[in-house]
Amino acid sequence: MPTLSVILITRNEEANLGDCLASLEGIAQQIVVVDTNSTDRTLEIAQKHGATVAQPSDWPGFGPQKNRALDLATGDWVLSLDADERLTPALRSEILTAIHHSAHVDCFAIPRLSWYCGRFIRHSGWSPDYVDRLFKRGTACFSDDLVHERLIPNGPVAKLENPMLHYSFRDFSQVLNKIDRYSTASAIQAFAAGKRSNPFKALLHGFWAFFRTYILKAGFLDGKHGFALAISNGEGSYYRYMKIWLLELDKQNEN
Repeated sequence: MPTLSVILITRNEEANLGDCLASLEGIAQQIVVVDTNSTDRTLEIAQKHGATVAQPSDWPGFGPQKNRALDLATGDWVLSLDADERLTPALRSEILTAIHHSAHVDCFAIPRLSWYCGRFIRHSGWSPDYVDRLFKRGTACFSDDLVHERLIPNGPVAKLENPMLHYSFRDFSQVLNKIDRYSTASAIQAFAAGKRSNPFKALLHGFWAFFRTYILKAGFLDGKHGFALAISNGEGSYYRYMKIWLLELDKQNEN
């Protein structure tokens, strides 16, 4: 019988982790949590659910941290989750079927249904949002990206049908916090790769992100939430390119 390890990386996720781990009931033989300096009840909750917990002293970025969690997995199959994601009963059943009866597929993509400040978003480029998450151990690893990491499978990827629930943004304070953190990390990553910017370019990228979300990706069908999400995406892109420009100025001043 194939076994399943579920891996997560965390930092101060007490508001999310309990519900996430509870949604794994009946399918996971091992839960791995790699934590980064949590100061809340994250570790207590992880241990309550019988997780294997590791706390490295440094933060290498999302991709490398997920590879650390992967290194601790012992199951035949691995499911990578974020703490703000939940499995539904239908998805749990489909995952069990997949790992028991997949003869020629080593990796599965799972659709996500994501929450934005009070409702699930069904357009705006957010749905269907397939993410590669379920794979045979030894057949995939994560990219080394500081942010927006991705799974790199060795072979073809099949799709599951039932979505996981992604409580990505519960309120607007969380939206603003995530925009700031992710735009900083992605700016550092882009600057290191040679990308350069200026305020005009930042404004254009921000407008394009809004237009793509609201018009091209039919965000207007998500009503007021779609409009707010499009603005958030525009802000995130604008801040990313402004931060790239500021990094360039800092480097020039050093010289």
